[in-house]
Amino acid sequence: MTTPLIQRRSFRPKPGLAFLEGQSLMTSRAHEFCGPSRRTLALIAAQKTTGPIFWIRPAWQAEQLYGDGLCDFIDPARLIFVTPRRVEDILWALEEILRSGMVELAVCECPGLPGLTPVRRLHLAAETATREHNTQPIGLLLTPGNGGAAGVETRWHMRPAHHNKSNLWRLDRQRARMAPQKSWALSLDNRGVQLAPWHKAQPSEAVPA
Repeated sequence: MTTPLIQRRSFRPKPGLAFLEGQSLMTSRAHEFCGPSRRTLALIAAQKTTGPIFWIRPAWQAEQLYGDGLCDFIDPARLIFVTPRRVEDILWALEEILRSGMVELAVCECPGLPGLTPVRRLHLAAETATREHNTQPIGLLLTPGNGGAAGVETRWHMRPAHHNKSNLWRLDRQRARMAPQKSWALSLDNRGVQLAPWHKAQPSEAVPA
C-alpha cells in the first residue's frame, strides 16, 4: 500500500492584526518596524488594538513620545511606559510582557539590532501566552536605521515623503515569510490611513527613493 502524498483538509489562515488596508501582522509573533517613521507606524498599528499598550524604551534615551501628537492616533492614557536602565533588560521586559498575555500589543524601542536567539525567545513567549492564557499578543521591535533584526516575522520600513503633500510616507515591506517585498505611498487624512502603490505616487508629491 502506498502512502498518499496529498491530504485533504480545509485551509485555516493564521490570525493576524489588520493594521493597514489588506495588510496584517501575524499574532503571537514579533515584528520589526524600522526607518525614521517607525514610531508613527507603530501608532497606526496601535489604533487597531484595544486596551493598554506597554511601550518599552531605554531610560537613557532622550527622545520621548509627545502627548499632543499621540492624540491624533490613540488615547495617550492607554500607554504604560517601561524604561529599563540596562541594555539586557530591554528585550527581557518585552519577553515577560508577551509571556504574560496581558496586552494585545507591546512596543520596544531597541538601541541596536537584537540577535536571532532573543527574537526566537520573543516568538516563544508570545506563543506561550496563546497556549496558556488564550491571548494572541504582538511584539513590535522598533530598530534604528534600516533595521535588519534576524528571525522577525515581518520587517517594515517607513520614512517621510512630505514634499508638496503633507502627511505622506513611503512604506516598504522588506521581509515577510508569506509575502513578497512591496512599497506603498501611505497618507493620512480625515478618512484615516490611505494606501496606494508607490509607483503611482506623483513625483511632485514624493521624494525619490
